[in-house]
Amino acid sequence: MLRKIRIALALVFFISITMLFLDITGCTRAWLGWMAKIQFLPAVMALNAVVLAALVAITLLFGRVYCSVICPLGVMQDIIARMGRRGKKNRNRYSYSPSLPWIRYAMLGLLIVAIAAGIGSIVALLDPYGAYGRIAQNLLAPIYGWFNNLLAKLAESRDSYLFYRTDVWIRNSVTFTIAAVTLVAIAILAWRNGRTYCNTICPVGTVLGALSRFSWLKPVIDTSKCTGCGLCARRCKAACINAKEHRIDYTRCVTCFDCIDNCHQGAISYRPRRKEEKQEPDVSATDTSRRSFLTGIGVIAATAALNAKSVKVDGGLAVILDKKAPRRVTPIVPPGAQGLRHLAEHCTGCQLCVAACPNGVLRPSTRLESLMQPESSYERGYCRPECTACSDVCPAGAILPITRAEKSSIQIGHAVWVMENCVPLADGVECGNCARHCPAGAITMVPSEPGNDSSPKIPAVNEERCIGCGACENLCPARPFSAIYVEGHERHRTI
Repeated sequence: MLRKIRIALALVFFISITMLFLDITGCTRAWLGWMAKIQFLPAVMALNAVVLAALVAITLLFGRVYCSVICPLGVMQDIIARMGRRGKKNRNRYSYSPSLPWIRYAMLGLLIVAIAAGIGSIVALLDPYGAYGRIAQNLLAPIYGWFNNLLAKLAESRDSYLFYRTDVWIRNSVTFTIAAVTLVAIAILAWRNGRTYCNTICPVGTVLGALSRFSWLKPVIDTSKCTGCGLCARRCKAACINAKEHRIDYTRCVTCFDCIDNCHQGAISYRPRRKEEKQEPDVSATDTSRRSFLTGIGVIAATAALNAKSVKVDGGLAVILDKKAPRRVTPIVPPGAQGLRHLAEHCTGCQLCVAACPNGVLRPSTRLESLMQPESSYERGYCRPECTACSDVCPAGAILPITRAEKSSIQIGHAVWVMENCVPLADGVECGNCARHCPAGAITMVPSEPGNDSSPKIPAVNEERCIGCGACENLCPARPFSAIYVEGHERHRTI
């Protein structure tokens, strides 16, 4: 019964979190966005004390249920592992293996160093929720979009607007490759050995594993009922049950209840362990893991606290070239991110903001120092002042919540005019598109020759009023590079 409840809850969380990245309408994020904010590492980066306290309390009460119910990457591994167990030969194919604490604590140490040093790309690679987010956004979302467009085409053929078409495109080839490699690697591990990733590499699993040693409720082996058949160990995807010695490594147990459900003798139960049932642990190993855990948590908390301050033809004749992104000296990051440093110190690269952006502005960075973190680019759209989608969904505090009024006054960059690309000078025709569409009124058309009102009009940018939304860059008719583009600011300011 416990196993069925766990599976039901896990499927609810997994499907809901997946839909956060696939949602086209935004309704799912409005109702279920809290599921992203209760993920462990994003909560750490956001200093969300309430969520962290709740996750710690749940772990101390019930063990690592977070890993088997809430974490989408963990549930994905269970699904893959279950597929790998099909057939009589593979049904009971696992076996006990000793723990590898040096790898686990090395990965946790790497995460701590990355957080302390503000190396967001490493944090993004190690965060299990971020890893699943990239898989969902880069691999699943295009498939979902193509299927939606197929339904939209069928609906249109029947004069129905039940579905509508959406753009399907790959935001970034580097991030796509990382997501694909991550999926293949984790799928192979899960198919062959179950939860190897969770209990060897994942730093969140290491932290929660250190806590789960002291959990109140645990799977307990009754030696008076156990016949030593070893079925529990052969069904344990965490490889944490030593059937010969009747021991369970609770730092690796993910509380999946598979052992309880498959024990024909009823020798394993989920209950508090009595004193006489407690195993004698390796004192040195316990002290070392405890010190490592407490030190790691202390460094993460202190560092997070410090960081917190801080169509393709024109009339059927001329080919229209696609816009290309200009070479920006400083990248543009979304309003609410406060600047490059704040984003780098908090972002876990889950790309929920990229999925949520309705304007096609956000995409993952390819720069090494901010790999997979969101950056703005205006080839497909611009950052509309009335849209706060990215700040509404960010679970890690990298993009802080802002109102529409606040966004309209946040300067994330400023427009720069490129004379040789400008249509009035290059083609001798009037334009003024940038000035007409600037929501901040920061662009004025002035004569290209001072004192000669009949000369071609060119844009003059008031940098003090410009907020860097990119409307001018996106709507400029010049191809392939716009005659006006936005240069980002390292630190945002209110104007």
